[in-house]
Amino acid sequence: MENLPINEVNARQGQVLDSSARESMEYDVVIVGGGPAGLAAAIQIKKLSQENNKEVSVCVLEKASEIGAHILSGAVIDPVAINELIPDWKDLESPIKTKVSKDKFSFLGKTWSLPIPAFLMPPMMKNHGNYVVSLSNVCKWMGEVAENFGVEIYPGFSAAEVLFDDSGRVKGVATGDMGVSKDFKAKDSWEPGMELHAKYTLFAEGARGSLSKFIINHFDLSKDKDHQKFGLGIKELWEIPKEKHNAGLVEHSFGWPLSDGTTGGSFVYHFDENLVSVGYVVHLSYTNPYVSPFDEFQTFKTHPSMKKLLTGGKRIAYGARAIASGGYQSVPKLTFPGGALIGCSAGFVNNAKIKGSHNAMATGMLAGKAIFDNFSLDDHSTELDKYQDCYDNSRVSKELKQVRNFKPILSRFGIFLGTVLSGIDLWMNALSIGFPFTLRHGKADHQTLRKASECNEIEYPKPDGEFSFDKLSSVFLSNTNHEENQPSHLTLKDSSIPISFNLPEYAEPAQRYCPAGVYEIIKLEGSNDPCLQINAQNCVHCKTCDIKDPSQNINWVAPQGGEGPLYGGM
Repeated sequence: MENLPINEVNARQGQVLDSSARESMEYDVVIVGGGPAGLAAAIQIKKLSQENNKEVSVCVLEKASEIGAHILSGAVIDPVAINELIPDWKDLESPIKTKVSKDKFSFLGKTWSLPIPAFLMPPMMKNHGNYVVSLSNVCKWMGEVAENFGVEIYPGFSAAEVLFDDSGRVKGVATGDMGVSKDFKAKDSWEPGMELHAKYTLFAEGARGSLSKFIINHFDLSKDKDHQKFGLGIKELWEIPKEKHNAGLVEHSFGWPLSDGTTGGSFVYHFDENLVSVGYVVHLSYTNPYVSPFDEFQTFKTHPSMKKLLTGGKRIAYGARAIASGGYQSVPKLTFPGGALIGCSAGFVNNAKIKGSHNAMATGMLAGKAIFDNFSLDDHSTELDKYQDCYDNSRVSKELKQVRNFKPILSRFGIFLGTVLSGIDLWMNALSIGFPFTLRHGKADHQTLRKASECNEIEYPKPDGEFSFDKLSSVFLSNTNHEENQPSHLTLKDSSIPISFNLPEYAEPAQRYCPAGVYEIIKLEGSNDPCLQINAQNCVHCKTCDIKDPSQNINWVAPQGGEGPLYGGM
């Protein structure tokens, strides 16, 4: 099925009631998204403008209620980009404090753990010199740095529409209307969206951003590229007893509880005062429609090693987010008339390194430098070809090329043999004798599911309330909030498909791949016929439904600004 044009999506939502009522603001650069890439681009442009005494106005739009509120990552960060962007960050009050002290990697069985010796691990997978952080807090801090440079930041405003000039060049974005009811009518609180016009617009929405998806399709930026691939990362923040805390310890595991045909693994990061980030990534290329990534994660925490760590601890936060993980062969063309894609809108995660923030920042900086160079030449109309050229010859591109076969090998050979073969590939690349070919991603993630009739149902253990929990109590910890009387931001292209096709063919997998209990198959009172209930107010904006739905019938668009999760310290 074709993706709906963004204006049609807006019309279906009722968010464009009267576009003539909009006011407009003019900037040199508008950046959509206040994550690592968007903020790095903003800081880079303003730094260069100050150093060269040339004014360039920069605006950052962020759909969350505050900078960092929608940011979710493990996270261990490589400081290579922040060292270049803010060289004196160690002297500032930054939240980057916990240096990695030890790496552990294990293969798990149901009741046992087999450590992988450090000398077997390829250099790319080691964390010497990296830092364990809350990426949410890092972005909050970067937002303050950006504002000190003169960047205008507007949190609580969702970019809902791409604007074009008469030549087809992107000329900015419009925010969504506020105060629209479920039946697409203006409420007493209705306010029209705002148009933000710019000479260049950068899209830094993160994985599967709604406007970025539209831009990629509109300009055919993925022509001759592989399908973008994704994982679903689910994370909890725990406070554990002091005697169990080991600041800077970084642990990863693979194996149990994942079954054949499903790849992924866990992360456990100790940082700050007695805090531990506990999480799980399930690659969305899995084949069994009965897989529930949320329940795989909850089951993982019942492993004896995890029970030992978490006993006496307290779960204090929860969140989930899709991760763009296609790598080198899936990165689309980065530029188009009037702007560019930066960060995870394009997908720069290094799967082997299990990191992407450093590359997101670096691409934001590259785009910022290209924009400033054009302004220095008083050239505001040409495409940002220099950004594409700089990326093609950058550390980021070289890094992704080295690990380009890591994920395809795992997908082809499974978690056991695939791990061994991908490790060999990484070692060969480390020794500059890597394979001279690039393995392709054969299918998009929505195409990988087998029919439900061909698969065995998976019976997950019930949550115990101590180590494992249900979805609703987890969503509560994400501080997610959406005003109920508004059009659903989870739009169906054909409302009949969930019951007429997805349910009989795939047992409607939305019930299980969503980590927030948004999608339920229910029977209405007085009827035996099933129907799909969408609990949009639960949505944590992970975008998994937009990615994994086998019919590509779900189109995720931004709700009213300022809504969704409110992550603290994640």
